Amino acid sequence: MAEEKRVFVAPSILSGDFANMGKSVALLDEWGADLVHCDVMDGVYVPNITFGMPMIKAIKEYTKLPLDVHLMIVKPEKYLTKFIDSGADWLSFHPEVSDNPVEALKIIRDSGTRAGIVINADVKCEDYLYLLDLCDFILVMSVQAGHGGQKFIPETLKKVEAIKNYRKKHNLSFDIEIDGGINEQNAGVVRDTGVNVIVAGSAVYNSKNPERTIKTIRGDM
Repeated sequence: MAEEKRVFVAPSILSGDFANMGKSVALLDEWGADLVHCDVMDGVYVPNITFGMPMIKAIKEYTKLPLDVHLMIVKPEKYLTKFIDSGADWLSFHPEVSDNPVEALKIIRDSGTRAGIVINADVKCEDYLYLLDLCDFILVMSVQAGHGGQKFIPETLKKVEAIKNYRKKHNLSFDIEIDGGINEQNAGVVRDTGVNVIVAGSAVYNSKNPERTIKTIRGDM
């Protein structure tokens, strides 16, 4: 995706109805979302436990949108192929808990799935710039990974600027995605930094008019 293209909105199903997840996912198509963001948590890297491959495979049947799967798990390389086979279209992981992030990115890319790394709110992006030429996208956390509904951390936008500058300097073309505390009020500031994929969970699912909220976050309103 080129920078001049419109922003993509990826609502997180972490804020959906777990008792009716198929419906929660299908609604995203109706509301005009661009991606379905799936937060996989293992209870080890982060305190919470959410879902795994069976959920990814199940919700694939309810949407035509690409599944953007964010792995918050230790040793992600052990499970990459299983998540790919379950239907992940975008697949990202935290490099600090991977035994071999270079190999992990290659495994994802070789499968035809879009590959990305995640920079958590307390992680220095400079430590992982060497991986960016292997990435189709990079996900910057604007909250601490592991919980939904947190407050946006403005300082994380400095990481976006650094990553964007690195991309330009090295003539790379990966997408920049951001996740955490994004809503209709702060989305404009986020878009202005050059982010072109925005994850929004509670802002969308708790909205009285989700379709309008998605358009506002995208910058179409």
